[in-house]
Formats: sequence, structure tokens, C-alpha cells
Amino acid sequence: MTASVASPTLAETLRAARQRLAAAGIEDAALDARLIIEHFSATTRADAIASPGRVLDSAALQQIEAALSRRLAGEPVHRILGFREFYGMKLFLSPETLEPRADTETLVDMVLPFVRKVAAREGACRILDLGTGTGAIPLALLAQVPQAMAVAADIAPGALAAAGRNAHLLGLSDRFESVESDWFAKISGRFHLIVSNPPYIKSTDIGALQREVRSFDPMLALDGGGDGLEAYRLISAGVAGHLEDGGRVAVEIGFDQKTDVTDIFDQAGFELVQAGQDLGGNDRVLVFRC
Repeated sequence: MTASVASPTLAETLRAARQRLAAAGIEDAALDARLIIEHFSATTRADAIASPGRVLDSAALQQIEAALSRRLAGEPVHRILGFREFYGMKLFLSPETLEPRADTETLVDMVLPFVRKVAAREGACRILDLGTGTGAIPLALLAQVPQAMAVAADIAPGALAAAGRNAHLLGLSDRFESVESDWFAKISGRFHLIVSNPPYIKSTDIGALQREVRSFDPMLALDGGGDGLEAYRLISAGVAGHLEDGGRVAVEIGFDQKTDVTDIFDQAGFELVQAGQDLGGNDRVLVFRC
């Protein structure tokens, strides 16, 4: 009679996953292993500490194995999970959205005081987000300022569907409108704040990006044209017709694009009023006024 093989415990599964990812040279192997196992086993960090001997059932183990195989093949962990945290919110992803990253929280931090000031003065603050993706930027602002309202534009239907889902799950749908638009093409009205995290990678640099980025992030959200600046030219050319007097325009930029993007907006009649750096000390956000 063959002895049955005991199912692995939570601690054993976590240790084995960490070792497999580390052996494959994956950065943050310990974090990725923990995120995968917690998600697919419905456990927490507290469970790993208090109940390391918990036995995982076969269904959870199968899901964990499938997720680890995807991660070993290069798929980013948050693509596997299907969501990512941003500004204290859980945002669901789609193949047509970028993963919202911590660097973009810099933009939210920089414009939030302006949004609050306008809302307090006028009773509302109207925001337009161009290339919204998951809706990360406007949803973070709406969550912080109850008087704010946002129009979120994107050319990708799948991105708009993800943004709409996120707005619904966060209870912000009544102040959030999505519009399928190629930049300003189908936008009407004026806004106190126009924001964008546009594609800004040079076309020739796409192939040198990390595998997790070039193979899984949508190319429309990455490729900024020959010099990486096409989106900024389009935004600067159209923004004046949609910006309220005294309004602001805030854009995320590549680490070496501050001078070039400032020049583009300067030529369009806009003045740089604030520049911000990301957590790594790189130039990341520029705020302009007319």
C-alpha cells in the first residue's frame, strides 16, 4: 500500500515559490512569491506568521502553480493578479492599460492642493484625464475631493472598460465619465485641470525596455514616437481650447524630458509653474498654466 503524500503547508509553499523565482533571476522574488500565494490561497501575511503549518488545498495549489509558471515566463506579478494598488485604491487592469505605478502618485500629490483649492472656491473642480488607462489619476483625485468630477478619455475601449469598472467599485461612478477619444477629438467643455500620463518612450528605445514592460504593457501607452515627444505636442496644441482661466495642465514625463517638454508648452503659450521628482529623484511631473 502506497503512503499518501502530505499536502504542502503555507510556509513550505511560500519558501519553494521564493526559491524558484529567485533561481530564475526575478527581482523581488520574495515579494512576488508572497503576493501570488496570498492571493490564490486567500491568506495574509498574518496567516503566514501565525499559521505557517496551514495545509493548502489542491485547488489553491493548482492556481499557485499556474501563476508561478506565468511569472517565470516573464509576466509581471500584478498582471497575473489582475489588479494593482495605487494611492490607497485597488485598481483592476486590462491588457489595454498600463499598470499604475508609484511614480504617477507624484502627479496626484502635486495637483491635489490645486483641486482642493478650486473645489473650495467654486464648489466643484472639473478634471480631464487624457489617456486614462485604469483611471488611476482622476479616481485618486475624486476619492480625495468629494466636489471634484472627471472626464476620462482614452482611445482604447478596453482601457475605458477597466476605468469604468474601477470607478464603479470605488463608488465614484456618479462623478466619473469615460469618453472614447483620440486626445481632444471628442472632448467638449472646459476644465480646471487637465492631466495626462502619455506615452513618452522613443520608438527606438522600446526594444531595450524590461521584458515585463515591452511584452506586457500596451504599446499604445508606451510609444511616444521618434523622439518620445509626440503626445506632448498634441496635448499642448489642444489644451487651450479646453482649459478654464487660471487652470492647470499637469503631465508625467520621462526622466530626461523636462527641458524638451517645457519648451513645447512654452511655445504653445504655457508657463511652467511647478516641477516634481519621483521617489528615485528623477524629474517626473510638470505643471503648467496659460
